[in-house]
Amino acid sequence: MRNYIQPGHAITLVAPYDVTSGAGLLVGAIFGVASHDALSGAEVETQLTGVIDLAKTASQAWTAGAKVYWDNTAKRVTNVASGNTLVGVAVLAVGSGADEIVGRVRLNGAF
Repeated sequence: MRNYIQPGHAITLVAPYDVTSGAGLLVGAIFGVASHDALSGAEVETQLTGVIDLAKTASQAWTAGAKVYWDNTAKRVTNVASGNTLVGVAVLAVGSGADEIVGRVRLNGAF
């Protein structure tokens, strides 16, 4: 097929703000995880699919299979849908302790 470009599991985006390797970023309706550090306005290779540990809202319990959303203000994943962007599902349950700030997410790779 002459018009095929790539599988699309990772793409190059322009960082909308400074990001560090492993941090989430939202460009329009595209959510992904930075593969390396990048300053705002620089190109960054961005993972769109896969299972990734991401910063989550503290004091918030998740159940396995629950939908999770990107809070672009706090730059964290949350289980609150209102005002946030759906990015995938929780792979593991996580408790609601103030120190439980990482959640395992299967990215949905869509918008």
